[in-house]
Amino acid sequence: MQWETVIGLEVHVQLATRSKIFSGASTAFGAEPNTQACAVDLGLPGVLPVLNEQAVAMAVQFGLAVHAEIPEVSVFDRKNYFYPDLPKGYQTSQMYHPIVGAGDVEITLDDDTTKRIRIHHAHLEEDAGKSLHEDFHGMTGIDLNRAGTPLLEIVSEPDMRSAKEAAAYLKAIHSIVTYLGISDGNMAEGSMRCDVNVSVRPKGQEAFGTRAEIKNVNSFRFVERAIAFEVERQIELIEDGGNVVQETRLFDPERDETRSMRTKEEANDYRYFPCPDLLPVVLDQAYLDHLRSQLPELPADKRARFQNELGLSAYDANVLSASREMAEFFEEVHRVCGDAKQAANWVQGELSGALNRENLSIQNSPVSAQQLGELIRRVLDDTINGKAAKQVFQALWNGQGESADAVIEAKGLKQVTDTGAIEAMIDQVIAESPAQVAQYRDSEPEKRGKMIGYFVGQVMKASRGTANPQQVNGLLKEKLDALL
Repeated sequence: MQWETVIGLEVHVQLATRSKIFSGASTAFGAEPNTQACAVDLGLPGVLPVLNEQAVAMAVQFGLAVHAEIPEVSVFDRKNYFYPDLPKGYQTSQMYHPIVGAGDVEITLDDDTTKRIRIHHAHLEEDAGKSLHEDFHGMTGIDLNRAGTPLLEIVSEPDMRSAKEAAAYLKAIHSIVTYLGISDGNMAEGSMRCDVNVSVRPKGQEAFGTRAEIKNVNSFRFVERAIAFEVERQIELIEDGGNVVQETRLFDPERDETRSMRTKEEANDYRYFPCPDLLPVVLDQAYLDHLRSQLPELPADKRARFQNELGLSAYDANVLSASREMAEFFEEVHRVCGDAKQAANWVQGELSGALNRENLSIQNSPVSAQQLGELIRRVLDDTINGKAAKQVFQALWNGQGESADAVIEAKGLKQVTDTGAIEAMIDQVIAESPAQVAQYRDSEPEKRGKMIGYFVGQVMKASRGTANPQQVNGLLKEKLDALL
């Protein structure tokens, strides 16, 4: 039997506010446990929450960016359950009237095809604290620093049909929230994580199968691996005569498997009711228009511009627009050098390779966009050749010069384009290579093209890599053919 995978994601995005969603406590990462939880976060008697206006604005900006309906009125609810790191005994969330309604996101797949994934809604809520199990000798420690941190939970429709599509969707959400500046998207620090809902059904069947939810997956790679394991598990279970049960599972990246955590609760288990301490949020059109006017150019629009105005391929445009920092770096390189394709090649090639080797982000690149643009410009105007350009790049990376021009001058890398000087080097190489000349002369015409490489290498060596390769090739062929 052929099976079809059905996937939906619930993405939790920590909003980049300086204070929490209902209190003035700090949201800074890395503080000592329980140093950033105030009376409101702890739910102490007599305290009242005050809604963070910036969190509302950020949620609405996301909604506008994904073409979503923005309801005039949204309401906060209490989601009631007991857990040690939830001091109030409930989580303030939005169940029935979320701040962002239906929208959609376009994803780009490996073959450059695109697909639209529908968003069911996005709602604001507060984060819980964190249970700590290490170093407590059989006990559990509770850190409430995260309690009350503002989250935007983005709930997709079950529109994804493969692990690749799910990862592409998660990357698209990451790009949007970081472009907007509403989150740093740092998955390692928990600023973005997702719950993955996976089910399988026989191909052609309309009804969904029973889904399992994989909780708190915190990397693009883990999302793909978790889905791959879960799909195989469910198919084997059904084909062996068993039934998939609705449950919450955890992904263990060390064992590369999911395992059961608890049976899945239904919404009525949480006894949702409107929060009596918070008024409904009412948004007028003027407020929405103001936030819309502040939206930056978003990834999809940037991709389209890179292709339509700069002539880049769909692949290049997708890679370069994936993050706001990468796009801005590329655009500055292009502004300096004036050649979009060469700028794209260098940013994705030499620069990205060096950043990956050193595990650096593009914001921390030792080579600035200005320096890289100037280097490319010197390649384009034939001041240096490609081999010398790599030497210049390495020198700039190592901090051995303030500019490409300074490195070229200091290392004597300026390209030799004087025909007379190149001819003199060629004559010397030919004179010192009688055996290779004879071999060239006696070879079949179709083999001489490959054999000329020896002579080119010797001339480039004699010029210390500064001779213009195109001129060397042309002049060498003329002189060698004259000896036939």
